[in-house]
Formats: sequence, structure tokens, C-alpha cells
Amino acid sequence: MTQATPNSAAREDDVLIPAVDVIEDPQGILLIADLPGVPKEHLNIQVDGDLLTLEGAIALPAPQGITSIHAEVEAPRFRRAFTLSRELDAERVEAELRHGVLRLRIPKKAHAQPRRVEVRID
Repeated sequence: MTQATPNSAAREDDVLIPAVDVIEDPQGILLIADLPGVPKEHLNIQVDGDLLTLEGAIALPAPQGITSIHAEVEAPRFRRAFTLSRELDAERVEAELRHGVLRLRIPKKAHAQPRRVEVRID
């Protein structure tokens, strides 16, 4: 899995790039993305061919009548895209969002997983 190059439309939008950890094991990969403030209703995970895209919108409410003089986070959206390996089974992606952390489990296809070969004695 590699990070995909953003297209020209994405460069025009102000977006935050979430921190992501990718952990591989023999059965597949686990992708862990930090998406603080993104509710499930505003999270979009899409697989199109070999492209995995994560998008999320956050609300940065300020009390009425108060304006910020300094803001560390100005973009209201997260976006990150990855190119998936052909060994991964994009049809079986599982996602869980808890406390602003997205966990995506993408298993390897059966032919790409390690298997034990039994030895017969003749």
C-alpha cells in the first residue's frame, strides 16, 4: 500500500492530512488514522479500484459572538488517499471509529496469505 498522489482538485481544497499508521501482518494490514472531531456521519471511506480514500468533516464550533484570534486548525476536513496492493481484498474492508481514531482492517486475498503445506508419508 502506498500513499496516492492527490489530484489537482484536492490541492485546491484546504484539507488536513491525518496521521496514519499502517501495520502489516500475515493476514493483511491494519490502518490506524487519527481523525479527531470527525463523527461517523461525516466520515467517508471509499475504495475505487485500487484507490482507498479517507475523508472526514469536522465541526469547529465557537461560542456565539466570539471570534478566534489564533487557530491551529483552520481546515474543516481531513483527506488521505492510498493505493492498495493487489494482494489486499478491498471487498472485505472492515472499519471502526472510536474516540477520533479510525481502524481499518484490510485482509489479504486468500492466495496471498501464508499457508502450511502438509507433508504426506508414502
